Amino acid sequence: MALDIKLDVKLTQKLVLTPQLQQAIKLLQLPQLELAQAINQELEVNPFLEEIPKEESEEVTEAEQADSEEEDPLPLEKLTTFRIDDYFEERGSDGRDLGYFNPGIEERPSFENFLRSPTSLYDHLLWQLNMMNIPAEIRQVAEAIVGNLDENGYFRLPLEEIARICNTDLKTVEEALRVVQDLDPPGIGARDLKECLLLQIRQSGLQGTLVERIVQNNLKDLERKDYQAIAKMYDATVDDIRVAVDLICQLDPKPARNFSGHETNYIVPDVFVEKTEEGYRIILNDDGLPRLKLNNFYRKMLTCETLSKEEKKFLREKLRSALWLIKSLDQRQRTIYKVTESILKFQREFFDKGPQYIRPLNLREVAQDINMHESTVSRVTLNKYLACSHGIFSFKYFFSSAVRSDNGDVSSRMVKEKIKRIIERENPFKPYSDQQIANILKEENIEIARRTVAKYREEMGIPSQSKRKKRTP
Repeated sequence: MALDIKLDVKLTQKLVLTPQLQQAIKLLQLPQLELAQAINQELEVNPFLEEIPKEESEEVTEAEQADSEEEDPLPLEKLTTFRIDDYFEERGSDGRDLGYFNPGIEERPSFENFLRSPTSLYDHLLWQLNMMNIPAEIRQVAEAIVGNLDENGYFRLPLEEIARICNTDLKTVEEALRVVQDLDPPGIGARDLKECLLLQIRQSGLQGTLVERIVQNNLKDLERKDYQAIAKMYDATVDDIRVAVDLICQLDPKPARNFSGHETNYIVPDVFVEKTEEGYRIILNDDGLPRLKLNNFYRKMLTCETLSKEEKKFLREKLRSALWLIKSLDQRQRTIYKVTESILKFQREFFDKGPQYIRPLNLREVAQDINMHESTVSRVTLNKYLACSHGIFSFKYFFSSAVRSDNGDVSSRMVKEKIKRIIERENPFKPYSDQQIANILKEENIEIARRTVAKYREEMGIPSQSKRKKRTP
C-alpha cells in the first residue's frame, strides 16, 4: 500500500478556557477567607488596583464621575474609577437589595487573646525532659519519641524505626520510651488504648486492683457493658464491677487533648437571610474583603508618548486584568445572590418553620430556576455558608436526596432530623434499636429500612443502641 501526503481542511468547534475565564471560575468557588487572600495577592502585583480605605466615603464624588467619563485609550474599557461597591450599593430593577452586610458595629477580639500562645505538647514534654537528670543518649532518643507523638499523645512508630533514626539499639529506645511514659500528662507515649489506660492506672497507685485487671483483659466486655460476664470472671458482684468501671471512666483515653496546637476556626457566613415584615431579605457579607477601585495615575500614563511599546502593552494588560477581576467579583456576588434567592424559594418552609421542614432539592432544580449551568451552582455552593434565624448552615445542607413516604417524597435531611429527635427523647436506660426507630418513622408515614436508619445514625455520629445505654442507677 502506497503512502502519500494529503492536506485536509476541517472545521471543529471546541471550548477554550481563557486565563480570565479560569480566574472567574476560581473566584466563584473560593470561600470568604481565601477570596480575601486572592484579592490581596492581586493588589500586590497589579498597579491599577487600589484598596478603598474604610474611612473614605463610599459615594463617588462629582469630580471622580466627571473623570470617569473622559475618553479612554481603550474603547471597550471606559471605567476608570470603578468600585466593586458601586454594584452592590444600588438596587436592581426588581427591588432586590444587593448591599453588603454592614451592621455598623465592628466587634474586635479581646487583647487577652494575644497575650500568650498555648503551650504545645512538644514544649511541655521537652521542658520536663530538660529538668531530668538522664544520660544524653537517652535524652536524645526521648526527644525523638516526643517529636513523633500523634495529636492524641500516642506513639505509633515501631521501636526499630526510632532506633534506626537515632542510630542506637532497641534497649536504649525502650528505656527512653519508659522515660517519656513517666511524664505528664499520665498516659502519654502509649502505643494503644490499653497501654494508655494501664499507664494512668499505675500512676494512680491502682496496680493489682480489679480496675487494672478489667482494663488488661476485658475491654471488649466493657465496650458491650456486659458487667455480668466480667463479674463472673472475677467472682465479684456487679456493684463491684460498676465501682471499677466508674474509676476507669475517669481515665483519659486521649491524654494530649488539652495540648492541641490547632487554632479554633470560626465559620464566617457568606450570606445572611433576615426575616422582615415584607418577607425575607438577602444580604451579602463582604466583611474582611478589600474594596477595590482603579488607579487614575496609571491610566493617564497610557497616553504618555514617552512610554515604549512594551511599557504600554504591559499597562494595557494590567488594566484589562484589573477590570476583569472587578467584573468577576461583581459576577460572583450576583451569582451567589441568585442561588440564595432560589434556595429561599424552594426551601421556604425551612426558613419559616425550621430544619425539620427541609424538602428534597438537587442542583439541577436550582440551575434551571436561575438559568445557569449545574456546574456553576455546584461551585457557588462549595465551602460557603448561610446564616439565618435557625443557625449557620452550609449551602450543601439545602441539597439532599428524597425518601419516599405516604405523603410524597421527603428530604433525607428531614429524616435525619426526625431520627435525631427520636433518640433525644428516648429513655437512656432503654434506648431504641434501629428497627424500633424505623417502626416509629413508619407510624409517621416514612418507611425506611433498618439499615438505612443505621446509615443515617452513623452519618450523624450517633452511637449504636448498646453504646447509648446508661447503667441502671
